[in-house]
Amino acid sequence: MYFEHVNLFVRDLDASMAFYQAAFPHWQVRGGGSRPWYGKPTNWVHFGDDRFYLALNDGAEGENRDLTTSQTGLSHFAFVVNNLYAVRSRMLAAGFRISNPGSDEPFRQNCYFVDPDGFEVEFVEYLSDVPAERNLYK
Repeated sequence: MYFEHVNLFVRDLDASMAFYQAAFPHWQVRGGGSRPWYGKPTNWVHFGDDRFYLALNDGAEGENRDLTTSQTGLSHFAFVVNNLYAVRSRMLAAGFRISNPGSDEPFRQNCYFVDPDGFEVEFVEYLSDVPAERNLYK
């Protein structure tokens, strides 16, 4: 079993694509189009690689949950990356700000960005292949 995709409603597909393309320049649009969703026309795109993708649907309404509270909803989702410094550099160069610098643990580093629709995205680089080290919590 593995995790295949995350399906997000966004306000602006172009703004969302700019964020995720900065993070993952090697990903591609796997498919896309238009369809009615909840009674209104919706544009969608599947953006990812051969194993995982983000399903992005436009036409979102309202605000995302307040990330400074314990309000019900998605807190964040995370991607394992091979080079956190490179991801962080690409995101900053594209004009996105770090929302949380994360931690600098002995066997992993991470940081967080908030996408244009208020979803917090964690990027984590593991510095060990040993599960007991990767999952060491202080």
